[in-house]
Amino acid sequence: MNAPSAAGVTAGTPAPSGTHVIELRGVTKSHPGPVHALRDVDLTVGAGELLAIVGPSGSGKSTLLNIVGTLDRPTAGTVRVAGRDTGALTDAQLSALRARHIGFVFQHFHLSPGRDAVDNVCDGLLYAGVGVRERRARAREALERVRLGHRLGHRPTELSGGEKQRVAIARALVGRPELLLADEPTGALDTASGRIVMDLLHELNATGTTVCVITHDRDIADSLPRRVRCRDGEIVDDSGRPGVTA
Repeated sequence: MNAPSAAGVTAGTPAPSGTHVIELRGVTKSHPGPVHALRDVDLTVGAGELLAIVGPSGSGKSTLLNIVGTLDRPTAGTVRVAGRDTGALTDAQLSALRARHIGFVFQHFHLSPGRDAVDNVCDGLLYAGVGVRERRARAREALERVRLGHRLGHRPTELSGGEKQRVAIARALVGRPELLLADEPTGALDTASGRIVMDLLHELNATGTTVCVITHDRDIADSLPRRVRCRDGEIVDDSGRPGVTA
């Protein structure tokens, strides 16, 4: 049985039946000026979806990712992730929610240069209350899953850009999240490596992980089943929501 964490979020517990993985209602994010990074955004993402959030620089897509990933809080509106109202959670509870339910992949790999692939992937479990032996076993399993079983002992300086991103994906997956947020995951890669990364994201989605890709690349966005387009802090087009068009 899963024991509740000290932060009050039960480890490994999936979102309650019948809820969405992501649900935003009237979400606004403002900065002094005032500058509105997001304006009254509504967004619902069901379990197992694969979607792109696309838009030019300054459109609000990165702010949207930070709020969905509970890295930032909105100025107004309601955000529910994995069935939980994030506005009702403390910072410690938000950290626990991220550790249990959300994986992150960024354009830049953020790998520790002096540590090998297994140790870098282990970092994804530091706040999940998992023992050292299990952390390493799960890290090896995650690296096998992204087809890097032959690179377990290699450090980042010994890996190609595409391999580094696959280590970063393994780190995001090692906590077995139900939601994977990928922010420009192919932005620093050549075309061939980018294609491998996108193939991996498709494979992960096929096994049940909800995958949200933030990108400015229209070709990547158009290749995914659902596309959410942002402009000036608003959702102007959502192929999964009838009636929302640019």
